[in-house]
Amino acid sequence: MTVPALRHAGARTQAGFTLLEMLVVLVIAGLLVSLASLQLTRNPRTDLNEEAERLALLFESAGDEAQVRARPIAWQPLDGGFRFDVRTSDGWRPLRDDLLRARRWEGGVTGVTIRFAGTDKSAARLVFGTEAIDSAMEVTLTSPAGSATIVGTGNGRYQVR
Repeated sequence: MTVPALRHAGARTQAGFTLLEMLVVLVIAGLLVSLASLQLTRNPRTDLNEEAERLALLFESAGDEAQVRARPIAWQPLDGGFRFDVRTSDGWRPLRDDLLRARRWEGGVTGVTIRFAGTDKSAARLVFGTEAIDSAMEVTLTSPAGSATIVGTGNGRYQVR
């Protein structure tokens, strides 16, 4: 064999991927990534429960803050969100601190119902008094995914059910 013939034979034995093989691998990888992204979408019910948990913690903080300030604090749902107000000599004024500031709803909340124990009527606001003991209450958050209820037994602690 001549030297050019050996070079040509050696070129055929080199391993590598063809363009078609690379395209097949890229298509498979793309399919796997798209399936993984479908699995990673959040459950709307989880978002609603997380919003209820967040609100329950804010209720506990508002109750503690009302006792520290020796002034009642009220929580009021609004269109698209909620706010906390403090009772002053001039009436109810919105709180502007970092923790109890006005907020927009998260978790797809579309409606709120406030009920106190022993009554069937719905209330417009929830008032946290200056005493450690309050009335038992329920706040129900609704969304297209369902509902979540925050229950306060009157001892300053709240649970989501």
